[in-house]
Amino acid sequence: MVRLKDAKGANVRKTVVFVAAAVIGATMLTGSVMAQSTGPSTSPAPSAPAGSVQLNVNTAINQTLVNKYVRDAPNVALAKCEGPSPKFSSPVLTFANYTPGPFMGADANISADVELKPGTAAGSYPLTVACGGQTYTTQFTVPASQVAKVPSGAAKAGDGSMAG
Repeated sequence: MVRLKDAKGANVRKTVVFVAAAVIGATMLTGSVMAQSTGPSTSPAPSAPAGSVQLNVNTAINQTLVNKYVRDAPNVALAKCEGPSPKFSSPVLTFANYTPGPFMGADANISADVELKPGTAAGSYPLTVACGGQTYTTQFTVPASQVAKVPSGAAKAGDGSMAG
């Protein structure tokens, strides 16, 4: 505790203690009032959607995976869906290995491995999940396919035997 002296040289320790007690009391009172004012409100909270569906989930490395088919990589359909026997559907995808969740990084309780049907052109397509009498749909994109082989007539590199 700090000892202070007034103009006459007397100790003012009691005054400091009183001021500190007043500050602590005011802080507690303000905190109590704040707690009351930030308590539960009487207005209804916005309700979260009951269900959802998406293709793939973002990772720490790639934040652009949601609702994009990735060629030459595993793809997964994910859904938050209440009800028995959830079923995914899409005109350009096949589904296998339905697995119950939860899943890290996605608000979902069911997933399925996804394969793109051969010959599917680049574009935007629907992905739907149906369960419990409800249907949820999203759109996902399929990128153009990459050139898989070296075009004929392309320059060829040597085998390194002439390197010095």
